[in-house]
Amino acid sequence: MKFIMFTKHLEGLDVAGIIRALQSVGVEGADLCVRPGYPVNPDNAEAQLPATAKQFAAEGLSIPLVTAPTSFLDPNQPDLQRVYAGCAEAGVANIKIGYWHWSKENGGYWAQIDRIRSDLDAFQALSEKHGVRTCLHNHSGISMALNSSAVMNLVKGFDPRYVGVFADTGHLSIVGEPIDMALDIVKDYLAVMAFKDLMRAPGSRGTRVIRMGHGFVDWETALRTLKELNFDGPVSFHSEYSGEPTETVIDLARIDVRYINGLLEKIAE
Repeated sequence: MKFIMFTKHLEGLDVAGIIRALQSVGVEGADLCVRPGYPVNPDNAEAQLPATAKQFAAEGLSIPLVTAPTSFLDPNQPDLQRVYAGCAEAGVANIKIGYWHWSKENGGYWAQIDRIRSDLDAFQALSEKHGVRTCLHNHSGISMALNSSAVMNLVKGFDPRYVGVFADTGHLSIVGEPIDMALDIVKDYLAVMAFKDLMRAPGSRGTRVIRMGHGFVDWETALRTLKELNFDGPVSFHSEYSGEPTETVIDLARIDVRYINGLLEKIAE
């Protein structure tokens, strides 16, 4: 497995600052947030993403995954196509697109499945053209890819070289199957992992990210299952400690990486 860090909560840092943060955390690269307000964004991605990849490589880091804006659902969007082109030039293997959400309207669930799969036909063609896999992220709530069974309704039958699953331990712990079952369901499409821990927010239907080992995730089972599956893809430490100063986010991410490395040593004994 290749440990990387989601740069969403490093907002405000330039590329050099992001590199220093990743080195401090102890990961091998970035799940690079390519959204408005970040050094690499949809407007400049075609040129800036390859340049950033070169900066990373010069420091021994890589960008195995780009996280696009959550609105990126139309494969014909010009800004989306620029990001795919930038990924191709930069050698980025995976891109996480946005989220489709369930609605009772317009035919309900199964009609939405059909429409999304039609869109995924076009995404698969775009991925094949640029050599970057389109990834769907498990996300709790009313996301159409909220758990392994749901996401397989979307991706099953597509070529896993071009359409994959970004499995998220935190969200699967809220709405998923048992983690070993969840990973087995998507194993043929498992492209990227997101590592974070969640709990239900008190008095709310929402969730909050907390330190790894303090939430609902069964970490030992998750890590043992990934080992059994011989998963060797990127693992994105999400470090979504919203509201914390950047330095605190970096400190907490470092603790999370240390926690997972400790468990990996334990299960290897």
